[in-house]
Amino acid sequence: MSNIELEDLTKRFEQTIAVNNISLSIKEGEIFGLIGPNGAGKTTMINMISGLLMPDGGGLKIAGLDFIKTKWKLKRKIGLIPQDLAIYNDLSAYDNVKFFGSLYGLKGKTLRKSVEQALEAVGLESHLKKLPKAFSGGMKRRLNIACGIVHRPDLIIFDEPTVGIDPQSRNHILETIRELNSRGSTIIYTTHYMEEAEQLCRDIAIIDHGKIIARGTKEELKNLISDQSRLIIHTLKDAGSWVDDLKRIQGIHEIEAEDGSLIINSQRDVFNLGEIISFLNSKQIPIHSVLNDTPNLEMVFLSLTGRKLRD
Repeated sequence: MSNIELEDLTKRFEQTIAVNNISLSIKEGEIFGLIGPNGAGKTTMINMISGLLMPDGGGLKIAGLDFIKTKWKLKRKIGLIPQDLAIYNDLSAYDNVKFFGSLYGLKGKTLRKSVEQALEAVGLESHLKKLPKAFSGGMKRRLNIACGIVHRPDLIIFDEPTVGIDPQSRNHILETIRELNSRGSTIIYTTHYMEEAEQLCRDIAIIDHGKIIARGTKEELKNLISDQSRLIIHTLKDAGSWVDDLKRIQGIHEIEAEDGSLIINSQRDVFNLGEIISFLNSKQIPIHSVLNDTPNLEMVFLSLTGRKLRD
């Protein structure tokens, strides 16, 4: 499956424009992050890409094919992991995945093998006979993923798959996504957990009020508000007299010494912390703590929109 191309994609619900003329290209084989607050338009956008919703305007192409004209062919190549669980509590884990596999036309030995592989991929191979109503929230999320990948899709869309689960299950899901991507699947990953987007995604788009307001790598997005890193070093001995010497270290632009602390602004792509610490040690200045106050994606979003990501 080749690139995904959106051109002026639009969706309205009565007087509300949920997706507002979005144009976007997603490369084959990448993990693409789509981040934004609740109600920003993320779910509406991926529901159009997966064929659950028809757009009111604009175009959508996958692998060079018009999705509207060839959607039944393309939908067999797409796996959707919805935010709301799409599993049956009165069917075993195995039968849940088998049911969804059969919807994609899998039969016989191929279906059985695919079900087993999907459950193994999410770490539920030892629970295949159990009913999901006895599962933890994290296990249900993992079963939800197995149901969406049983047909081995080329494109997998994850809509906030780690909402409300424990850290262990979250880590397992993130590792599963990396493994699926390493096997060749293109991933679209929506979330409002910025640390997940930073861990997983090379290319990230920020969406708000139905529009893409910024796009790039995490470093490019951070550069929108600052191209500098900021270190706050708390010392147990005044270091103000050594500020001019510290400024000679590569990458440092500015240093302030106040109240037993050094506030150091550096070029962000220069890694000079080790040299700074070595210098302070050579002058017998004990270090109490070091804080990296470099901008993160949440700070970028707040700066661009004035809103918190979970608003």
